[in-house]
Amino acid sequence: MDPDPDPLLTIGEFAARARLSPKALRLYDRLGLLAPAYVDGATGYRYYRTAQVEDARTVVLLRRLGMPLAEIAGVVGLDGERAALAVAAYWAGVEERHAEQRTLAGYLRGRLSGRGSAMHETYQKDFPIEIVDVPEQYVISETRHLLAEELPVWIDASTRRLEEAAEAECGGAAGAPLVIYHSDVTQDSDGPAEACVPVRDAAAARAWAQAAGRQRGVDSRVEPAHRLAFTRITKAQVSYPQILAAFQAVEDWASREGLTITGPCREIYFAEWETTGPDDEVCDVAFPVSR
Repeated sequence: MDPDPDPLLTIGEFAARARLSPKALRLYDRLGLLAPAYVDGATGYRYYRTAQVEDARTVVLLRRLGMPLAEIAGVVGLDGERAALAVAAYWAGVEERHAEQRTLAGYLRGRLSGRGSAMHETYQKDFPIEIVDVPEQYVISETRHLLAEELPVWIDASTRRLEEAAEAECGGAAGAPLVIYHSDVTQDSDGPAEACVPVRDAAAARAWAQAAGRQRGVDSRVEPAHRLAFTRITKAQVSYPQILAAFQAVEDWASREGLTITGPCREIYFAEWETTGPDDEVCDVAFPVSR
């Protein structure tokens, strides 16, 4: 009889080959990451196959990547291609979080260093300001009182609802969606915020808003012509509270230029959120201004 081509290894032998401690192997077994091939019912001794060495090393590499054990359990249960896609998705999330933390660290450095010339130079470099004249627009909108942590989900959902309504019932969208903050939205202050989509057919928009019966704060209105001072920011910089640095930069610039802020601040989303990366420009942070 041919010998077993993949003989059982004791936990000590397997640990040496996999460059893991027996304690780590017992933890991985308990969490469902790497179960032994056989457990002796009488002694409780664990035995592994040599073919499992590669699985053990994969777990180690995923841990070095910083992946939580709960996520590793999902990855090791997948076939090769799906496992590779899962790792790619995890790392994309890590890079996005790091980009957000990088911009937040920059914002905090600016705040902590004071508001002298160094702060002014940082704002000039990081947030160049431009001016644009915006014509009168008719918009459909949705207004909600909510806190800062609720904003990302609400902005995405409300914008999608409004864009669908614009295309289906209001002659199509006539410009990029925007969010107007009529009062502070922070961790403690709930706004309100107003999501808007410019539309082509004002009469149809009025009929749509009336039929909606102002549900979910739905309305339609004229957004008057105005001049905007704005700075363009990346997807990573959109996250709260680092986005506050961009608003502060526009406010400070307007003050230095002798301009008066004439309306509430706003974010204008000109890029498709789902297809952009953390370092792609996606949003204009703006204030209406006049002399």
